[in-house]
Amino acid sequence: MDKQVTVLESIIGDVAVALYQQWYNALPIEERTEDAIAGLKRNSEEVTFFVIQMFMNKFNEAAEELKNKD
Repeated sequence: MDKQVTVLESIIGDVAVALYQQWYNALPIEERTEDAIAGLKRNSEEVTFFVIQMFMNKFNEAAEELKNKD
C-alpha cells in the first residue's frame, strides 16, 4: 500500500532537501566524506522539522492572541 504524503510532509521534505543542498555546496570538497554527507542529510531533516514546528507554534499562538482580542 502506498504511503500518502501530506502537504506539510511534502513541504518539510522539499525544505530539508534545499537546506541539505546549501550545506553540501558550502562543504569543501575534501571534507565530503560519506559520514559528513550522512550527517548533513540527518541534520537538515531535523533542523527543518524543528524550524517549521516552531514557526507553526508561534503562528498559532499569535493567531490565538488576535482571536482573543476581539
